Amino acid sequence: MPDKYSRRRLKFFSNLMIPATLAMSLGWANAAAGGDSSEGWGQNWGVTNASFRQSYKRGPVRRWEIQPARGLPTLSKSNIAPLNTAIKRYQAIVAMGGWQQVPMLQLRMGVRHRGVALLRRRLELTGDMPAGYRNTNKFGRNLDAAVKRFQVRHGLPSTGILDRATILALNVPARARLTQLQTNLGRLRTLSNTAARRYVVVNIPAAQIEAVENDEVVSRHEAVVGKVDRRTPVLRSSIFQINFNPYWHVPRGIVRRDLVPKAREYAARGKDLMSEYRIDVFSAPGKILDSSRIDWSSPAVLNYAYRQQPWKENALGFVKINFNNRYSVFLHDTPTKKLFGRNIRAASSGCIRVQNVKQLVSWLLDGNKGWNAAKVAEMERSGARKNVNLKRRTPVYLVYVTAWATKDGAVNFRRDLYARDRVGPMASAY
Repeated sequence: MPDKYSRRRLKFFSNLMIPATLAMSLGWANAAAGGDSSEGWGQNWGVTNASFRQSYKRGPVRRWEIQPARGLPTLSKSNIAPLNTAIKRYQAIVAMGGWQQVPMLQLRMGVRHRGVALLRRRLELTGDMPAGYRNTNKFGRNLDAAVKRFQVRHGLPSTGILDRATILALNVPARARLTQLQTNLGRLRTLSNTAARRYVVVNIPAAQIEAVENDEVVSRHEAVVGKVDRRTPVLRSSIFQINFNPYWHVPRGIVRRDLVPKAREYAARGKDLMSEYRIDVFSAPGKILDSSRIDWSSPAVLNYAYRQQPWKENALGFVKINFNNRYSVFLHDTPTKKLFGRNIRAASSGCIRVQNVKQLVSWLLDGNKGWNAAKVAEMERSGARKNVNLKRRTPVYLVYVTAWATKDGAVNFRRDLYARDRVGPMASAY
């Protein structure tokens, strides 16, 4: 178990690098951080918000979003034909008038309720529930399997429980889903035509990273991407360098919005934040200040440069993956691994944190003599600083794909996190 100081340091960097958590610590509500709010909930058919939230254990809902199994990458040309087929299916659904909204209900396997029939009809429309089952009010095994199938297609934990997120995803209008499919067809056509044979893709709405080679997924990784007001940009570049145990040069935006306010809090309690978290303060290049003597109430502190030293709780973790871009974003490790266990992982200031980053780095260094998984692990253990240029630069694509289909007939949707699809708020509400 970590000592109280380690726990406190972990909490600080969670607050500093995860704006949603910082907001929660200041008493602000932030549903994007995975918190619950009863505001705006319906109370249909006598089901109260409180009973709905307490009707099952919350643990499964905190799992990371479900990702597809290894196989065809998201940007594969082989996904274009299934996507066209999906568009035709959803066009037919829209032509029939779409689907009926599912009320906020307390449903799971074994429950009897008149809303079960409505849920069954909704899932039959999108192929999650085979047609022809007896139309009863009992939530049976077949309906449980159908709910799980729907949840997996939408990147939700496959609990089989009709929870809030599942209902919100069910209630995105059919016309909005059709628009998403058509919009993403254009995106995927362009991306699949330009994707290299060996590349990394970050799908921002899915909070997912794929390492791809010869149209096969080598590995998939959960990611933490930028929150709504600190967005991860869409871009194309090439990964050219790996930094082991790097310094973290704190970006100006984080200095202004997070670091200095937190330093002022500490100073008011007679504490030195910079010393505790091993952050050097520079008033000019090469001129390090004594942080214990800084007047944190002065506006001058906003113009200082801040650099965190390499150590086990460095905000970048033990490795940083560099590619050229005008947004100063990159991929990196993180000391707060617990974030990968969240269902919604839009919590960074724009950069991308990588789950199981050692596997991705080992693959990127495959062309460099002497580098393998064991050596990457040793770099983490040793804490030694080292910059390694890739012998084979690897294209990287940061993309925004909220809807795609695969040859097994599955039509996948993810939250319209940054409202780029322009289909209304319901597509991002869950």
